[in-house]
Amino acid sequence: MRFSARTVGLAAAVVTVFIWTSFIIITRASAGRTLTPFDIALARIVGASSVLLPWGAWLVRSARRRGGGKSSLFGLSPLPLRVTAVTGLFGGLLYALLAYTGFFYAPAAHASVLMPGSLPLWTALLAVLVLRERLTPARALGLACIVAGDLLVGGASLLKAFDGGEVWKGDLLFMSAAICWAGYSVLARRFGLDAVRATIAITAFAFVSYVPAYALLVLSGQVASQLAAAPWGEILFQVLFQGLGSVVVSGIAFTQMIRYFGPVRSTMITALVPGLSALGAVLWLGEPLSAPLLAGLALVTAGILFGVRAARPAPTAGRAMEAR
Repeated sequence: MRFSARTVGLAAAVVTVFIWTSFIIITRASAGRTLTPFDIALARIVGASSVLLPWGAWLVRSARRRGGGKSSLFGLSPLPLRVTAVTGLFGGLLYALLAYTGFFYAPAAHASVLMPGSLPLWTALLAVLVLRERLTPARALGLACIVAGDLLVGGASLLKAFDGGEVWKGDLLFMSAAICWAGYSVLARRFGLDAVRATIAITAFAFVSYVPAYALLVLSGQVASQLAAAPWGEILFQVLFQGLGSVVVSGIAFTQMIRYFGPVRSTMITALVPGLSALGAVLWLGEPLSAPLLAGLALVTAGILFGVRAARPAPTAGRAMEAR
């Protein structure tokens, strides 16, 4: 049974919003348990690799039997090395390390505003530079609201740095993670990447580059690890949620959404994520909502919603989906 391009795009958007919201709440809660951010990144990569690397190897072998297709990383990635390395660096490796480390410094509500909330800003700017997309006045106004909201949240933390606080470190890490994911989304659009192959490729790059480096740094004492002290239940949960959920399911859904809606509109569809995750942090993590944070959240959400109304679907992506 084949679904229309619109149905696939909308379903991918719903799955993406749900998992991104859960990701923020669960990862912040995980920061108070045993594992370090480097351990959680390892669990993410190993969990995703357990499914995606055999899948990638099968795709590569199938393509070779047909006498076509390019591959890299010992036949684990179904994409050429250059595309695998560039997208994998931003979407597979740097994003995970920056985001997980940020949760050990700043609350989930800050992540809600500064990661999914700032994605439309960075994606729009990169789309203008890389894809030569036009930034309309209406969309620019929405992005201005997002910048104002980010400054209300992150600016307050930066001012507290002089008092010895460390929340600003998490804010900068969240913002950097958003830039990395925006870069991946724009590159996925530029290269016209298939959702499954793109997710396999960035996971293969993360596995080949991070796992050996992690093992070497831990064994040499340069990086602390709590894997030996953590309960098996905690490790297994991180492997399943961070690896299978946040990478396999969410990664494919997000890339599929990009193919239909385009990178800018796709990131704007995540308008529900900041509000839902901030509310979840209050209900389940007991985090307070200060006046600057509430104002920043409102401005970011308004900016994203305004941008969604100002944006138009990407017709080329829709036609590409229907042709498949």
